[in-house]
Amino acid sequence: QVQLVESGGGLVQAGGSLRLSCTASGTIFSINRMAWYRQAPGKQRELVAAIAPRGDTNYEDSVKGRFTISRDNAKNTVYLQMNSLKPEDTAVYYCNALNILSTSRNYWGQGTQVTVSS
Repeated sequence: QVQLVESGGGLVQAGGSLRLSCTASGTIFSINRMAWYRQAPGKQRELVAAIAPRGDTNYEDSVKGRFTISRDNAKNTVYLQMNSLKPEDTAVYYCNALNILSTSRNYWGQGTQVTVSS
């Protein structure tokens, strides 16, 4: 059974930083595209950042230059370093694992709350 366990959310003032972590188990981590999504109240879930198995990354426009996604395949962990946080970054952040060899194998973490105060 695949499990994604997130940590690192919390309350931070605008301009501050947080680092989210997501550790996967029950899957061959290295063949998963890993991603972070977020969902703010009343809004649809949106892709924030993704990292392919070989390290290629892509970012949602509003976080480019502020957020960095990375992965450590030896630790089965993906990170999201968030700097220069803004109140509009407030959301529940979800870790996602997509098996690139079988895209029906798409898994989600439970979510971690990030709140940025102005």
